[in-house]
Amino acid sequence: MNPYPHELQFGDVYITPWIPMLALAFFLSLLTAILFNRLRLSRWVVAHAYVFLAIMLFYMVLIDHFWIKVF
Repeated sequence: MNPYPHELQFGDVYITPWIPMLALAFFLSLLTAILFNRLRLSRWVVAHAYVFLAIMLFYMVLIDHFWIKVF
């Protein structure tokens, strides 16, 4: 038996843990991209969309490992 919840409960509504994890990872990677632009680190990046997706995947792995435990 898996000790981690398979669904998150908000009142009487059950949702998959993927939804808050994706939303939080998206907003964290958006903040990271804004920070990279402000620090002018994004000029060293060739494919900005791929780097954004890689940062988002990195945040998804961190959220999964430390908070929600989807897998």
